[in-house]
Amino acid sequence: MMRLDGWGRYPSLDGRVVAAASPDDLARLMRDGSGLVARGNGRAYGDAAMGEALTVLGRSLNRMKEFDPVSGNLTVEAGVLLSDILDTFVPRGFFPPVVPGTKLVTVGGMIASDIHGKNHHRDGGFGAYLQSLDLVVPGGETVHCSRENNSELFFATIGGMGLTGIIAQATMTLRTIETAWIDQRTVVAPDLGAALQALDDSSEATYSVAWIDCIAGGAALGRSLVYVGEHATRDQLAAAQSERGVLAPAPRAKLGVPLELPSWTLNRASVRAFNEVYFRAGSRTEQALVHFNPYFFPLDGVDQWNRIYGRRGFLQHQCVVPPDNAHAVLSEILERFSRSGKASFLAVLKKLGDGTGPLSFPMPGYTLALDVRVTDEIFALLDEIDAIVVRAGGRLYLTKDARQSRDTFEAGYPRLDEFRQVRRAVGAKGRLQSRLSSRLGI
Repeated sequence: MMRLDGWGRYPSLDGRVVAAASPDDLARLMRDGSGLVARGNGRAYGDAAMGEALTVLGRSLNRMKEFDPVSGNLTVEAGVLLSDILDTFVPRGFFPPVVPGTKLVTVGGMIASDIHGKNHHRDGGFGAYLQSLDLVVPGGETVHCSRENNSELFFATIGGMGLTGIIAQATMTLRTIETAWIDQRTVVAPDLGAALQALDDSSEATYSVAWIDCIAGGAALGRSLVYVGEHATRDQLAAAQSERGVLAPAPRAKLGVPLELPSWTLNRASVRAFNEVYFRAGSRTEQALVHFNPYFFPLDGVDQWNRIYGRRGFLQHQCVVPPDNAHAVLSEILERFSRSGKASFLAVLKKLGDGTGPLSFPMPGYTLALDVRVTDEIFALLDEIDAIVVRAGGRLYLTKDARQSRDTFEAGYPRLDEFRQVRRAVGAKGRLQSRLSSRLGI
């Protein structure tokens, strides 16, 4: 038995764990086991990568197998980290088509979550660039899936939270880049309405994201810094006379949080002070060339940053709501948090388009992510927020979830029955089972 938790460090549960060293190990486990789920690098925030009876560790399946520089197609095993892909291919002029907020995730996890990035409003999620995948299904058979072959299983696996089988390897398409730099433009939004308008005005830009000061209230509710970005060209870099390499790889994290911080260090006053400094500093620079690493993965620069929330851990509430009444809905959510006195150290707003699979999180609208420290009182507040999201026709991100109710989940995913049918057809019901799927009745 081993103590398991997610990146949010809540919940923390005992479970049986086994490491798979080869595809044959995956086949054997799928033939003989039940109540299991695969686990990549442990970056799902809640209980999605904790098996009900057995958790299968897949990081040892980490070989890059084939790359075609003409098409950009890359085939890797599911345990390969995004950071490894970046380190290997950015110096060659290639970049993943979609990246999440951390590069310390496996390709298998990226598929299971159908991860979305700062370009979802324009380019879609990771699943849109997935060419094929090999899936080990209950019974031990390896099934090759693509849009043309076993297409229902292919799409159900994208965003399927590891509940259709264990991904052994996958082929994705990388995009070409000229430099490792991002041409970043900062838009200062004095309130939520201005932030939403800035995201709408940036719909043709490749990347856009808003950092929100969730402590601000009144007329400044939702004040934000909106970061709009494009991959910088060689000419832009030459004009800026940059001293760093044109295709320099990402630097490694140098800072770290060696132990859990006391709960009193992260409070409304400390977050308010940080937000004020951050907002003022960010407001000073309208245009800049920044390396892709801090643009896409700012928190990866601090090793084990999840410890800042203390021993009990934290929860991330990430929802998406339709665009029609987004301003009113998001205003109500931010006002509830502001009135509650619960400080969110991180608050991010993005614009999304359509998802790929039946359980993919994205839908046309706006997604708001808020990190909050685990306390006895926070669960009731989040239940209230869930009700607002459900009334608006929105849903919560399963990869970040650790506590939503079954009713909230079922209200947000209208294609759930379609997903359940695929699970039954492949023999996954009861055999592939995570703590999350048990909690939500998937």
